[in-house]
Amino acid sequence: MELEAGSIVEGRVVRVTDFGAFVELPGGEQGLVHISQIAHEFVRNVRDFLNEGDIVQVMVKGRDPKGRLDLSIKDLTPAPEGGPPPRPRRLPKQSPEFENKLKSFLRGTGGFGGGKKKGGKRKR
Repeated sequence: MELEAGSIVEGRVVRVTDFGAFVELPGGEQGLVHISQIAHEFVRNVRDFLNEGDIVQVMVKGRDPKGRLDLSIKDLTPAPEGGPPPRPRRLPKQSPEFENKLKSFLRGTGGFGGGKKKGGKRKR
């Protein structure tokens, strides 16, 4: 079966990875649905949407320079009204200045425990 760009076919998810899912198509050929082509919303974990053994409809986007099939599920579903929900924001990283102050403080106090050990020798 010759698969060309724009074809819509049904396949079975054979492997799920962090970057997408491999789908086996009729004829035994496999293609990749990249994580960005699974849903219109932000996909943090592919397994929240796809699992091995799932039967899915995919659209063939084309072939990459190495001849591998690029597939999409997202292109077959209508986009949500109002656009996609915003991507979750990352918390800003602390400034290096703050990190250095914290390390200095922890070294001076002996860590998080308050500094002095119980049962140690006392000064007289």
